[in-house]
Amino acid sequence: MKNAYKRIVVKVGSNVLTTPEQLPDLNRIRSLCRQIAHLKKEHHIEVILISSGAVASGRSQVTLPAKLDQIAKRQILSSVGQVKLISLYSDFFRDQQMTCAQMLVTREDFRDRKHYLNMKNCFGALLEHDIIPIVNENDVISVTELMFTDNDELAALISSMLQADALFILSNVKGIYNGDPANPKSEIIREIAPDDKAIYQFISSKKSEFGRGGMLTKVSMAQKLARLGVGVYIADGGIDDILMKIMDQKAPYSYFRPSNRRSDRINWIAQAGNYANALVTVNQGAAQALQSHSATSLLPIGITSIEGIFKKGDILRVCDEEGKNIAIGIAEYGSEKANDLLGLKNQKALIHYDYLYIESTNI
Repeated sequence: MKNAYKRIVVKVGSNVLTTPEQLPDLNRIRSLCRQIAHLKKEHHIEVILISSGAVASGRSQVTLPAKLDQIAKRQILSSVGQVKLISLYSDFFRDQQMTCAQMLVTREDFRDRKHYLNMKNCFGALLEHDIIPIVNENDVISVTELMFTDNDELAALISSMLQADALFILSNVKGIYNGDPANPKSEIIREIAPDDKAIYQFISSKKSEFGRGGMLTKVSMAQKLARLGVGVYIADGGIDDILMKIMDQKAPYSYFRPSNRRSDRINWIAQAGNYANALVTVNQGAAQALQSHSATSLLPIGITSIEGIFKKGDILRVCDEEGKNIAIGIAEYGSEKANDLLGLKNQKALIHYDYLYIESTNI
């Protein structure tokens, strides 16, 4: 396996990097840096690290009054904690004769195609010069609607952007079980298909103490990313040398098997659904055509209604008459023209199939 990967993304959660006393786990962080250095030096694998832990690190540095506004508290803790966290990474990577760089991002950074490509170029330049990018959400300015669901969402966006071979999610669980993890009869599901909907019967929606997301968001994100061609591992980051053990298939984990890789533009469209400018509703015939195996554009004759104002190049979300999301795409022209052509035959496609991402019908 290790020889097949040239670029991977490693996402490590707050509970992996934090001691029970809510302090940074120095041994765990040091070990993670050593493992990444090993993969780079010995196996020539490019590694991008998505690291939580800034807020928890901040808690180790300052004590804030309980009555303080939660947004202000998060901004203070993340501001202070990010300095502490990146300083630790810098020191530990320096011990491995390696250089790291900090990148703080928000969801808005992925909305504009030009901005997206600029960010992608920055990653490319860092990797080309053998520098390890360490990415985290910019909690100082990310509030409410600007926030990622959690760093799993950020990891998926980065993995898709950089067309990574695999994403490694290091959490405080060993994988996805086929029953209650507390039940000794439950077993880890070793491999999961991109469109396996049966997996959701085993997932708990419980969230961790430090993180905003839970296993449900991890699995949903992992399957979407696998459909875009990126394999995803979920494993216990507390296991010694977990990255190398996964590579050697000597550790427990759940692996989401990838589909064929999609184009860079389709990857961006698939991940940009949260930024849709309008909602387009289609009739049953159009919905079936879009979800068929043949390449199909969205024509005005199949559209029943349009909600929102948009211009050419904006992101549109497409749903069926029952309100189920079925596709995301880029508008070929604006909403004024689209409303004029609503339901008409022999008209230019509102979304060409080259710029259309079809959602899974099984989840």
